[in-house]
Amino acid sequence: MTENQDTCLLLFLKYPEKGKVKLRLSRDLDEEIVQELYRCFVQDTLTMIKKINVPLFICFHPPDAQRKFQSWLGSTFQFLPQKGEDLGERMKNSFADAFTKGLQNVVLMGSDSPDLPEDYIKQAFITLQTKDVVLGPTVDGGYYLIGFKNTTFTPSAFEEIHWSSPLVFQETVTKIQQAHRSIGLLPVWSDVDTLTDLKNLVSRTRNTSFKSSKTMTYISDHHITVETEHGEKSGTE
Repeated sequence: MTENQDTCLLLFLKYPEKGKVKLRLSRDLDEEIVQELYRCFVQDTLTMIKKINVPLFICFHPPDAQRKFQSWLGSTFQFLPQKGEDLGERMKNSFADAFTKGLQNVVLMGSDSPDLPEDYIKQAFITLQTKDVVLGPTVDGGYYLIGFKNTTFTPSAFEEIHWSSPLVFQETVTKIQQAHRSIGLLPVWSDVDTLTDLKNLVSRTRNTSFKSSKTMTYISDHHITVETEHGEKSGTE
């Protein structure tokens, strides 16, 4: 994918403070382990994005944490603070900020799918050439990616949504359809929000290039034993 100055990817990140990221995962794993796993998810996501050659903005939260993010990830990235009371408002405002900068095609994603293939991101931008909106649904009823053209931006897609519920994707689709926008769908993928999701990640990436990722290396090096759906184990006993 060639770089286009009218195009950008927004990566939504939280600063990895213990007890403030991946809360559902913390129900089954130590908070320090979860904190480091989140760091690994972010690093693996950034490694994937670098393969695409698309302008990137890191949309960070909390909004006063830019120096912390620069210290963690480096100061070469472009940073945008997330602004708003809830996730929907923060995403809506980040799209608005990007379009205010003159960008024409904007895609937003998080770091909850660290093994997401880069081809899905490429396909998102291709889809926006023929569709008003692009969505990447997740197995649990949410979405891992959403994108708009500046002429088809639909703020209502982020309003009155039951965030962190199985209703997110369908409610979002309904809002977009009510605005008479055409939707292009990417393949379904899996977020990693729970221990079961982490088990599935280990299982599906065992024989892929992701097995050498920071996430999988951390799981192995720190003796995190994860039963997979096939009864196998990852990590060192």
